Amino acid sequence: MSNDLSLKVIKLKHNTPEWVEYRKSGIGGSDASAILGLNPWKTNIELWEEKTGLREAKDISCVEAVEYGIKAEKPLVDLFKLDYPEYKVLTPKNKVYRRGFMFANLDAELLETFGDKRTGILEVKTTTIFASMSKEKWIGGVPQNYYIQLLHYLIVTGFDFGILKAHLKSTDKEGKPYIRHKHYHFERKDRLEDMRFLYEKEKEFWGYVQRKECPPLVLPRI
Repeated sequence: MSNDLSLKVIKLKHNTPEWVEYRKSGIGGSDASAILGLNPWKTNIELWEEKTGLREAKDISCVEAVEYGIKAEKPLVDLFKLDYPEYKVLTPKNKVYRRGFMFANLDAELLETFGDKRTGILEVKTTTIFASMSKEKWIGGVPQNYYIQLLHYLIVTGFDFGILKAHLKSTDKEGKPYIRHKHYHFERKDRLEDMRFLYEKEKEFWGYVQRKECPPLVLPRI
C-alpha cells in the first residue's frame, strides 16, 4: 500500500459487490470505532480478521434497523435541504474519497451558500431509543461510535465541518411512536486533537493488517 496521503476521488457505486470487496483494502468510517474498542457490534480483532481475509463481514442489510436506515436516508437528506436552505446539498452516491489507507463514502456533501462557502459533511443516523440509558447518549452529544465516524470523514476529506442529523424514534407513555430530529454541528478546527489521536490509532491498526499480525484486543472503558 502506498504511503501517499494526497486526497483521491474514486468512482464506485456504494453497496455493490465491488464496494464490499473494496472495503477490504482500507479503513472506512464505520470501521474506525471498532479500532478504538467503541463499536457496539464489532471488536478490533473481528475487524482485523475481516481486513486480512480470515472472516467475511456479516451482511446486515436485511436487519430491520439497518434496512430502515437505508430507506430513510434519502427522505431525511431531502428534509435537511428544506430545513437548511443556506446549504447546497450534494449526494454523490458513486464517489469514494481516499487518503492513503483511509476511505470515506458520504451520505451527503454540504456547501455553504454564504461567507467563505466552506465545505462540509452531512451524516444521517436513525435509531430507536428503548431505555433512558440510550437516550442519555444523545443528550448534548452523539454516541461515541458515530462521533468517531464523523472524525474519520473529516480526516479523509479535509472538509471544514460536519453535521450529524439524528432521527430518534421512541414511544410515549401510551406506546405511540414519538420521533424527534436533532442536529449536531462539529467544526474541524475544534476537533484537531481528536483527529490526530484517531489517525494514529488507525495507522497503528493498519500496520497490524499489513503485517498480518493480530493486534491486542481493545475493550471499551466501563
